[in-house]
Amino acid sequence: MFGKIGRNDLCWCGSGRKYKVCHEQLDRKVRSMRMLGHEVPGREMLKTPEQIERIRESCRINITVLDYLEGHIREGMNTAEIDRIVYDMTTDMGGIPAPLNFEGYPYSVCTSLNNQVCHGFPSDKVVLKEGDILNVDCSTVFNGYFSDSSRMFCIGEVSAEKKRLVQITKECVERGLGEVRPWGFLGDMGQAVHDHAYENGYTVVEEIGGHGVGLAFHEEPWVSYHSRRGEEMLLVPGMIFTIEPMVNMGGAEIYVDEDNGWEVYTEDGLPSAQWEIMVLVTEEGSEVLCW
Repeated sequence: MFGKIGRNDLCWCGSGRKYKVCHEQLDRKVRSMRMLGHEVPGREMLKTPEQIERIRESCRINITVLDYLEGHIREGMNTAEIDRIVYDMTTDMGGIPAPLNFEGYPYSVCTSLNNQVCHGFPSDKVVLKEGDILNVDCSTVFNGYFSDSSRMFCIGEVSAEKKRLVQITKECVERGLGEVRPWGFLGDMGQAVHDHAYENGYTVVEEIGGHGVGLAFHEEPWVSYHSRRGEEMLLVPGMIFTIEPMVNMGGAEIYVDEDNGWEVYTEDGLPSAQWEIMVLVTEEGSEVLCW
C-alpha cells in the first residue's frame, strides 16, 4: 500500500521530483495512522496534479451541461428530452456520457422524479408537471477522466414540504463538505450529513452512498452517511470522492424496480431528494471540483 522507496528516487506520483521532497512526509504520516489502526487510502487513490487537471476538464463539461439544464428544464417537458440534451451537449464538447451503457444502463443521464431515489430512466412518457421535484444526475468521461454531480429541480410551484426537503438535503451536503479536511475521516463528513437530516425529521438511504471518482466512474472508497466521527477512511490530500446523500421525507427503506433492475424508489412512496458534488481533499482543506 505504502511500500518503501529510496529518498533520492523519483517519487511514485510521477511528479519528476525526488521522493524526499515530494511525498515522503505524507507517506510517513499515513503509515503512522495505519499503525494506529485507522483505515488509510492506497497510493492508487491519491490523484496526481496532472490527473487532477485532466479531471477538472471533465468536470467543466459536466458543470456546463447542468448549468444549461438549470435554464431549460420546465413544466411540460418530458425526461427523454433531458436525456437528448445531455447526450448532445456532452458529445459536442468532446465528452461521453458516463452512464450510457455503464453496466447495461441504457441512457445518458439519470432523471429521478419525486419518490424515485436514484437511477430514474428518462422517458417520453414521463412529463414534468407543476409540483414535481426532479434529480438530474449527470456524469462525463473526457479523454478517459470522469466527473459526476447532480442537482435538484423544482418544477413550477412546489409544496412547502417538498421545498424544505430539497433545501435540507442541500444543507446536508454543505454540512458534510465542511468536515472534509486532510487528516480527518470520512466518518466526520458522514455523521455531519446524517445528523442534519435526522435533526430535521428526515432519513438517509443506507444501502446507496457516494464513491471515489476520477480515473474510473466508481472507485474506492465507498462513502456512507451512516458513519461516525473519527471512523471510516483517513482523508489524505489527493483523494477525490462524491458527497451525495439520498434524503427521504419518510422512512429510509427503498426498493429496486424488478423489471429493469435499476430504478430505485422509496418504500413508502414519499419524496426523496439528492444533491451530489465531487470533492478533492487538498493540503489546506477541500475543493469542490464538480457540482
